[in-house]
Amino acid sequence: MRKTRLALVSVFSVLILALFADPVAAQASASAELINDLNSRLLYVAFPITLLVQFILLYAVVKFRNNDNPLPTKENRRLEITWTVATAIILLFVGVASYGVLADDNVTYQPEEELQGDPVVVHAEAYQWGWEMSYPEDGNFTTGTEIVVPKDRPVVFEVTSRDVIHGFHVPKMGMKTDAMPGQINTIKTVPYEEGTYQGYCTEYCGVAHSQMYFTVEVVSQEEYQTWLSEQQNSSSNGNSASVEGTVEASALAQ
Repeated sequence: MRKTRLALVSVFSVLILALFADPVAAQASASAELINDLNSRLLYVAFPITLLVQFILLYAVVKFRNNDNPLPTKENRRLEITWTVATAIILLFVGVASYGVLADDNVTYQPEEELQGDPVVVHAEAYQWGWEMSYPEDGNFTTGTEIVVPKDRPVVFEVTSRDVIHGFHVPKMGMKTDAMPGQINTIKTVPYEEGTYQGYCTEYCGVAHSQMYFTVEVVSQEEYQTWLSEQQNSSSNGNSASVEGTVEASALAQ
């Protein structure tokens, strides 16, 4: 009984330490930070429980391996109450920790929520078999399969599909949602680390499904502003050339 209590005290100690533990490694985004931190906290709980269960299992196997006349276990109310309370505490910790992540708008963002910090909006439209990324609030120019976003600034992704169900997934940034025809699914994050992150489709959508890659490049605010100006100017020049060509064609037709 004393050994059991000691083991349970160890589990509770780990739970308390997990509440105050912070991840050491830098995270790519706010979403990744929340998800990875939750995984770490749950691992801190699962590891000692696993060790405890394995210890009890091995102890029972060794102690009763030569027992040819096994008898029913005697009732022990203290032990039953102890493991019932311990289970309740563990489940409460898991529930509270999980709710703190699931309630965060960087994991479960709702479009009607008002955002602070001048968010960047990226429209990601999937089709068989590729992606068309655009910036509807900054000139509505398209960038193919390339997404460029600034560091330390909210980014909202509006994900949809032209044909069948696809999946929008950037593993290192902790972002994933379905791309549904006729429906827009919205996810949000805040990039923390500059770099290029690989994204891909996670729903099998046909023979060329494996070719549906895209990239998310996180840059400084200054670099992003320069890139944005270049894209807007290029889009404006293209539209002007298209209008001039239309006018010339009309004049020749007359």
